[in-house]
Amino acid sequence: MAEAQYEVLGIGNAIVDVLARTDERFLLDERLAKGSMRLIDAAEAERIYGRLGPATESSGGSAANTIAGIASLGGRAAFIGKVADDQLGRIFAHDMTANGVAFRTPPLAGGAPTARCLILVTPDGERTMNTFLGAAQDLRPDDIDGALVGASAITFLEGYLWDPPLAKDAFRKAAAAAHAAGRKVALSLSDSFCVDRYRGEFLELICGKAVDIVLANAHELRSLYETSSLDAGLAALRADATLAAVTNSGEGSFVLSAAGIEAVPAKRVERVVDATGAGDLYAAGFLLGVARGWPLARAAALGSFAAAEVISHMGARPAERLETLARGDGYAV
Repeated sequence: MAEAQYEVLGIGNAIVDVLARTDERFLLDERLAKGSMRLIDAAEAERIYGRLGPATESSGGSAANTIAGIASLGGRAAFIGKVADDQLGRIFAHDMTANGVAFRTPPLAGGAPTARCLILVTPDGERTMNTFLGAAQDLRPDDIDGALVGASAITFLEGYLWDPPLAKDAFRKAAAAAHAAGRKVALSLSDSFCVDRYRGEFLELICGKAVDIVLANAHELRSLYETSSLDAGLAALRADATLAAVTNSGEGSFVLSAAGIEAVPAKRVERVVDATGAGDLYAAGFLLGVARGWPLARAAALGSFAAAEVISHMGARPAERLETLARGDGYAV
């Protein structure tokens, strides 16, 4: 098999993140569950935005954050996602290409505006997300470049984008193209509420080997197997999946494979400033390590390193180039 041109190709929601600090009272006034993610319409997005204080805007979306993290680690990365032909769409495209990511998905013309996520960060670092999906939900099978998929060692699918029927078809097309080229497919479960909606379909993808690598956190894992026991969930996922990584917040992560279940400690940080993007950046390190054939525990440790950097500051993207920081921390990326 020819060497892959890209180590990881991400397919997911193309979203512009709007981050703002807030307090518990704001969440209570808006009747928002802290740490949750909810979908909103354009009018609600405008209303909440009008109530926010100072905010920062940058390209975002779960899989896009992962791909940007891979590029920051020095990996060869590409992304497929739908934006509109508008100002926010141009911000997203510029940010991705400036980070060294190949992004060539044609923008949507004449439809919904570019997606945006209003991320409210409380003093404890928890983030509460209000997402207007807009043009991101218009990803279609025609947007999947089979040659690009075939040139990527791992194609990474974002569970959040499993809602629209055409996006599901796009995912299936990408998975088929990856396997036809002898490449691997990874799936992020994204959110426990997402798992609640599509538990049966996600299990079908995992058990049917349509995906080779599963990424989840402990909440998503418990939701997937409808259990309160982390150990029971880990055992079930190990039985169903070829390879999986499960994060458990500050307790670290677990790598599940035919060899067993291996616990990998988290990298400690002095203070959690903003938990936004922690799982996305863990996925960046882990997937890059897998793409490069590293031992799984080393790949998970790189994921923990990347997650630790992103939670130490505001925003879901690295504040400094991770490749440089990793070398300084003893990781030969």
